[in-house]
Amino acid sequence: MKPTLVLKMGQQLTMTPQLQQAIRLLQLSSLDLQQEVQEALEANPMLEADDGEDDFSSSSAETAGGNEDAPSTALPEPTALDVIDQHSHSEEEGNWNEQIPNELPVDTQWEDIYQTSASSLPSSGDDEDWDFTARTSTGETLQSHLEWQLNLLPLSDTDHQIAIALIDGINADGYLEESLEDIQASLDPELGVELDEVEMVLHRIQQFEPVGIGARNLSECLHLQLQQLPDSTPMLEQAKRIVREYLELLGSRDFAQLMRRTRLKEDQLREVIALIQTLNPRPGGEIASGEAEYVIPDVIVRRDHNRWIVELNQEAAPRVRVNSQYASMVKRADSSEDNTYLRNHLQEARWFIKSLQSRNETLMKVATQIVEHQRGFLEHGEEAMKPLVLHDIAEAVGMHESTISRVTTQKYMHTPRGIFELKYFFSSHVSTSEGGEFSSTAIRALIKKLVAAENPKKPLSDSKIAGLLEEQGIHVARRTIAKYRESLNIAPSSERKRLV
Repeated sequence: MKPTLVLKMGQQLTMTPQLQQAIRLLQLSSLDLQQEVQEALEANPMLEADDGEDDFSSSSAETAGGNEDAPSTALPEPTALDVIDQHSHSEEEGNWNEQIPNELPVDTQWEDIYQTSASSLPSSGDDEDWDFTARTSTGETLQSHLEWQLNLLPLSDTDHQIAIALIDGINADGYLEESLEDIQASLDPELGVELDEVEMVLHRIQQFEPVGIGARNLSECLHLQLQQLPDSTPMLEQAKRIVREYLELLGSRDFAQLMRRTRLKEDQLREVIALIQTLNPRPGGEIASGEAEYVIPDVIVRRDHNRWIVELNQEAAPRVRVNSQYASMVKRADSSEDNTYLRNHLQEARWFIKSLQSRNETLMKVATQIVEHQRGFLEHGEEAMKPLVLHDIAEAVGMHESTISRVTTQKYMHTPRGIFELKYFFSSHVSTSEGGEFSSTAIRALIKKLVAAENPKKPLSDSKIAGLLEEQGIHVARRTIAKYRESLNIAPSSERKRLV
């Protein structure tokens, strides 16, 4: 083909660096945003943290750069929404506040006025016994906990090496994953360790805390815990036999076959099962395996009398401003290298502040619309959750669905019912017999409620749950019920059956 020149006209969206920065900040979590702000503060001398104190007059900054952009980030004003049911408001907080006088005597103690609850802080009488490191240090691992107990035993060097190899083979649940043959093969051949010696050391480890550690299967784990109980424990021998020989029948809840094999009556079997249920199938979980992770909410929703207040968390939203002293050094008509350097960083600082401001305003708009749509959940719980999709919020705030998706990712809302990710409030819908819509989250709550109230001897099947929901006008297929039940970690009806 002969190459030719063709002139075309069209429209194309160009992603400017400023737009890319705004989109990137929009989808960051609160922790990632704080790290991004810290990096910007270190890289740009024009930026400084805004702690609410004005060290310099802002007039110099306005003189240098004008009022084109905000000199510092500011949180949007809280939004107030009327509640649905004013009669459900609890008067406990109001009565408690009325008991506190406006002025207190000089010698008044804090404990005499405010109701205090148990806390981790020490009282005045046990300061010496309070261990600060025990409450603030990182949680120990299961291996370190077992090695600490191992160092207290008078073992030979060979047995100590065997014990270390066994402890390394114990998983987070407390079970020995590797076989004794593999443990023996991993040791130095010059030690000449026999298999029975490895098993002997394993029995020593199985006496460690937590009880049941080092077991090779569930039967052995439960049996080790039963051995630690006093001999006077009722039905102890029968429980040991069931755990040792008939654990599969107990797991499948074949109580009729279990009673025939063990020759136990129904009340005796019920007592044995109650004893076994006190045991821990995962003893390793009692030991902390690392630091606890905390969620910092981005939005706070609280109730103030007859209104719901939506506001951004000031602790999670970093605030920065332009350094007015450095901004005053910028000269408009000067094209020197130093002035160009200052002018470029001043412009980048304004872009960054504007992107932060845009993120806060967008998050506030989306959170307010979510609360407006799901006020029934705040008032009455999960069963009052309404169907909600990204398109509904996008249409309400006048933004694209992709923007709403970025805003709701890794953003959390603190409500009186707990802390939830913003995506939690979005769910699909199921049609009702009256032509309305019902949220899938509300259906899960109904399933949980029905299972909690079922007869343990005759648990509800998925078909029966679907029939009960059908009576309420909610059309849900049996397969959908099974999918929702599995998402709630609820076992099938055959596994929920138990003796009463």
